[in-house]
Amino acid sequence: QLQLVESGGGLVQPGGSLRLSCAASGFTLDYYAIGWFRQAPGKEREGVSCISSSGAKTNYADSVKGRFTISRDNAKNTVYLQMNGLKPEDTAVYYCAAAPLCRGVTYYYIADYDSWGQGTQVTVSS
Repeated sequence: QLQLVESGGGLVQPGGSLRLSCAASGFTLDYYAIGWFRQAPGKEREGVSCISSSGAKTNYADSVKGRFTISRDNAKNTVYLQMNGLKPEDTAVYYCAAAPLCRGVTYYYIADYDSWGQGTQVTVSS
């Protein structure tokens, strides 16, 4: 069974940085696109970014373009989300999930994703 585990969350001041990791166990990530999503209290789950299986294609939500960078190291079976210039509105639980393709992370594509991790909390506050 595909299992994804997120890590790297924490408390950071506005303008700070964090790097989230999404590690796979029980299977190889080589054949899967991976997406990052987030959910703040009282809000719907929101797509953040996705990356194709090879890493050649990436996609970002407008709210994080220019600040977040998604990457992957298939040798380590891990996908990363580098978050710079963090804002209080980035506060949420961040999840990763697998999909056959990185078609996007808007509402229309959420159904592509499966094998959701348990999430990691990111809090941006002074």
